[in-house]
Amino acid sequence: MSSSINDPLIGVINEGTNTATFVVFSATTGEEVCHHGVKITQLVPREGWLEQDPAELLAAVREGMAVVGEELRRRGRDPRRDIAAIGVTNQRETTVLWDAATGEPLYNAIVWSDIRTDSTVDHVLARVPDNDKNALMELSGLPISPYFSALKIRWLIDNVYAVQKAIRRKTCLFGTVDSWLIWNLTGGKNGGVHVTDVTNASRTLLMNITTLQWDPVLCRYLQVPQHILPEIRSSSEIYGYVQEEPFEGVPISGILGNQQSSLVGQQCLKEGQAKNTYRAGCFLIYNTGYNRVLSSHGLVTTVAYKMGKNARPVYALEGSIAVAGAAVKWLKNNLNLLNHVSELEDIASQVQTTGDVYFVPAFSGLYAPYWRKDARGILCGLTQFTTKGHIIRACLEAVCFQTRDILEAMNKDCGIPLEKLQVDGKMTKNNLLMQLQADICGIPVERSNVSDVTSLGVAMVAGQAEGVNVWKAHWKESTPQVPSEIFEPKTTLEERDLRYTKWKMAVQRSLGWATTKKSVAMTDERFRLLASIPASWFLIVSFGMLVLSKELVS
Repeated sequence: MSSSINDPLIGVINEGTNTATFVVFSATTGEEVCHHGVKITQLVPREGWLEQDPAELLAAVREGMAVVGEELRRRGRDPRRDIAAIGVTNQRETTVLWDAATGEPLYNAIVWSDIRTDSTVDHVLARVPDNDKNALMELSGLPISPYFSALKIRWLIDNVYAVQKAIRRKTCLFGTVDSWLIWNLTGGKNGGVHVTDVTNASRTLLMNITTLQWDPVLCRYLQVPQHILPEIRSSSEIYGYVQEEPFEGVPISGILGNQQSSLVGQQCLKEGQAKNTYRAGCFLIYNTGYNRVLSSHGLVTTVAYKMGKNARPVYALEGSIAVAGAAVKWLKNNLNLLNHVSELEDIASQVQTTGDVYFVPAFSGLYAPYWRKDARGILCGLTQFTTKGHIIRACLEAVCFQTRDILEAMNKDCGIPLEKLQVDGKMTKNNLLMQLQADICGIPVERSNVSDVTSLGVAMVAGQAEGVNVWKAHWKESTPQVPSEIFEPKTTLEERDLRYTKWKMAVQRSLGWATTKKSVAMTDERFRLLASIPASWFLIVSFGMLVLSKELVS
């Protein structure tokens, strides 16, 4: 079915790690009408640090909106009249603090993969028994890790004077990228709406995974002032209206973190369905329905979506891989093994195996299911016969092995092995990678043929929001899945298990390399005494102190 000149349209802001794109979909057919993307500058002030300029993020989004607005006019469409709503999907965990009075950022955005907060994590771990990284999991669903926003907020408070000053003046605002963009587009310092949705809030380490509200105990425990946090809303409702051209007056009615948006775009709307997105990182999300499954095997509990103010939240288990496509860029830019990323599949196909070479790309530690910030990247199994083809193929296999790590953990947590893996993202264009994934995991891999599943997901959510109600394309669980190709496994069980065993050996060799000196908090006798107190006691005491402090103030 092709779109008509009269079809209602949905606009989507897709602000990812590397690119900000504005996309327009037909609400009748789900087809993409037009889009414009802008590259985002990556700032690396120190090793392990990754920042972006919040003003550049906003300018890139505005450029995309302006270019698409002009394109719509050339096609005889009115951007203000024909765009029924706008949805926002964004890189998650990336942290922005800004001043509500001036509208200016107080520091660069700290990107999700930044690892500067190692010492901040040490201070937090010092206050829990046995330095247990899972001590806050029952409340938040997340381990204590540099990955999540709360630790980035804490670092900014501790190290940036402008942030400290704005907090004292009660003008400091925090947001993940969705909040920053929506606040500006709905008026900024002149009445901008300060909101986020449950999916992004569930990645901060500050939201209670049961109540879906900011948790006072978590905020106090991590020493983050609650007044800087946005209001948490559902993923599908009208939050406010754009206050600038070319879409002035258009409602913003959908927000999803980019991985949750991909889950919706893949229509993994039933319990037991899962998708994996292959980009700079790799993110596997498994829909657990209305059940909050707390992982005991290294995964995180997150909110998949909440489709309206009064809707029940749908939960998911997630395994995050820090380095996937980023490893390919490293081979190209740092080792000069590739002239262009497009050569990847051809060179890797020149060899039939990796020659027993294994590559663990733990450049910033290992995320799920290990959560080891002391891990570092290694190549092992090299011989005098190793070629760049073997190394490049080992890089592709590393993405597949990390995905299997997460699938193994999900099987243990849920007790039901996944029957197929739905995939999307730029890396999935590589047929060899998709076949390797099927071979290493032993299940069919189903590749979406939709060019931008992530943007499609939040378009669906924004278009069906109360007060908009125009989305008529694929949505309900009973509708067919988006078009796809399937890669069937071709290896034997014995072969794939042998290779996986060697991968686990390589992972063990990557651990413990970053032997940085522990902070005073981790070694001081007073903190060791505190660590002997059960975590549950500490949280109860923290809550009691919170109540007492409120009474004293009143």
